[in-house]
Amino acid sequence: MLVYECEVFDIVPVLRRYARALCGTTDRGDALVTRCVEAAVMAPSRFGLDRGEGARLPLYALLNLLFDRSTEADGPPGRPLPSPHPIERALAELPEPDRRLYLLTALEGLSLPQAAKVLQLPRAAAVDRLKAARAHVRAAMVQRVMVVEDNALLAMELGELVADMGHVVCGTAGNELEALALLKAEKPTLALLDVRLADGGSGIELARRLKRVRDLRTIFVTAFDGDIHARDARHLGQIVRKPFTNAGIQAAISRAIFMPQPVALA
Repeated sequence: MLVYECEVFDIVPVLRRYARALCGTTDRGDALVTRCVEAAVMAPSRFGLDRGEGARLPLYALLNLLFDRSTEADGPPGRPLPSPHPIERALAELPEPDRRLYLLTALEGLSLPQAAKVLQLPRAAAVDRLKAARAHVRAAMVQRVMVVEDNALLAMELGELVADMGHVVCGTAGNELEALALLKAEKPTLALLDVRLADGGSGIELARRLKRVRDLRTIFVTAFDGDIHARDARHLGQIVRKPFTNAGIQAAISRAIFMPQPVALA
C-alpha cells in the first residue's frame, strides 16, 4: 500500500466527523466518506494526494466537492436536514461557505488559512465570513427570558443569574396578566415560572397557555412542585425546586436551550 493510501485510511475517522456535520446525518456522512476514499485511492494525483503535502486538506476539499455534486433524495445537497440542536440550526441558516468555515475551524481544528485553502477562499474574505459565522452562532444561543415571580427579591436574583449567563431578561411579571402582556410585547424565548402567583394565579395554567400561544419553553422555579405532579403537568417544563441554587438554575437553562421540547425532570 502506498504512503498516501495509508494516510487516507488513517484519517477516515476524522473525515467521518466532518462529513456527518456537513450532511447532517450519520448515514449520509458515512456514505460521502466512502465515495471520497474510493475517489482518492483511484485517482490520487487528480486530488493532490501524491504531492507529499499531507492528505487531510485535499480530502476535506474532496468531501466538499462530492457533497456539492450529491443528488441524494433525502435532502437538498449543500444543506443538512433540519435539526433540533440550536447550534446546528444556526449553522444551517448561514451561507454555505460560512457554515463550512465554522465546521472546519471549530469542529476540525484547522487554522483559518488552512480552512480558506480547503474552500478556495481569499484569506481576507475567510476572516470576514468566519467572524460573521461565529457571531451568528453566539446570537443563536442567547435567550430572551421572562421571569414570572411575585417575590421581587427572588425575581431580581433570577434576573441576575440569567444575565450572568449572557442571556437577556426581557421582563418580570408577578401575575398572569402581566406575564401575558410581556409575552405579547417582548416575545420571550424562555420563561421561568413560579407555580403559585400573586392574585391567586396559577403558574401551571400560565404555562399551558404559553405553550398554546407560542409553544414557549418553560422552567418551573417553585417550592410547590407537588402541585405540578398532582395536576399532571410535568410535561410542561423542567422543575427547579426552591430554595434554588445558581448551578441549578444555570443547568436548567442550558438544558432548555438544547431541548427541542420542554422536558420534565425528576
